Amino acid sequence: MRKNRDGINKNYYGGMLIVLFGLAVAATATKYGIGSLRDMGSGFFPALVGALLVLTGIAITVQGLGGGGATIHNEKPQWRGWLCILGGIVAFIILGKHTGLLPATFAIVFITAIGDRKNSIKAALVLAVAMSIVAAVVFWWLLQLQFPLLIWNPA
Repeated sequence: MRKNRDGINKNYYGGMLIVLFGLAVAATATKYGIGSLRDMGSGFFPALVGALLVLTGIAITVQGLGGGGATIHNEKPQWRGWLCILGGIVAFIILGKHTGLLPATFAIVFITAIGDRKNSIKAALVLAVAMSIVAAVVFWWLLQLQFPLLIWNPA
């Protein structure tokens, strides 16, 4: 592994983490019936995703070995981003249960978007509205996911 002057290559470690995660997914999928291409079992798709993660991780790791990619610097953690991402996930869980898909999707996208210091409130609002429409079309209308669009369940 090549270490840059500025720090350690992120691609190497990120790629290795993806490989490990893909191996774990593929190993867990073997506990279910994988089946064949003609008769797919419940573990077929997770095993396929795990294998794709392993291949992607290997490609990223190889790129990291070549010295390409970003480097890790000794910087302060970006707490705003971390807190907004975690807050968005918590908001999605709570709002999804009590108000439905649209408010939950709006909340997770808006909250995580404001975690980036480069985004304005207006940009976050536009992105949240657009993604809420996409979520409604894809998940509720096309895939007919059993997740209500709008409900009111304060309890």
